[in-house]
Amino acid sequence: MTDHGHIAARLFRMDESTWERHASPWSVWTRVASLPVLLLAIWSHAWLGPWAVLPVASVILWLWLNPRLFPAPERTDTWSARATFGERVWLSRGQVPIPSHHARMAQILSGLSAAGFAVALVGAVMNNLILTVSGGLASWLAKMWFCDRMVWLYDDMKDKHRPYAGWLRTGKKEVR
Repeated sequence: MTDHGHIAARLFRMDESTWERHASPWSVWTRVASLPVLLLAIWSHAWLGPWAVLPVASVILWLWLNPRLFPAPERTDTWSARATFGERVWLSRGQVPIPSHHARMAQILSGLSAAGFAVALVGAVMNNLILTVSGGLASWLAKMWFCDRMVWLYDDMKDKHRPYAGWLRTGKKEVR
């Protein structure tokens, strides 16, 4: 089964170490903030002409570097870390089946996010603010909802497949 998640994971070469580092809240939240920057970079063709390829390429490079730049977090019981774990569970669903209600919602939300991104992309290329903002907002909201569902998926699956539980680390106990 090939979908955009598997394609992205292959393109971004997400190995075990990269996934662990991507669980950092710095990685997650700076990546979340990248959508408006990417849309602005695409929009910049209006001012930069063909040189707009430079800011677009810079954002794409940032997206590739992002999960590699930040150290693996000490704690992984945060929402952001569990969202990345859920994505890993989702991408492994061919080997470890997931509940159908999670699969259905993940597909719906991925589709909505992709559709919103397509509208935003067309808007940025056409320099149409309404399309860019509405498509970007729809894409971002669907992606955030998808991430929240991935937290739920991870929480449901961590005790059903032993390796998944091993990704979870709580912080150090406070010494009194």
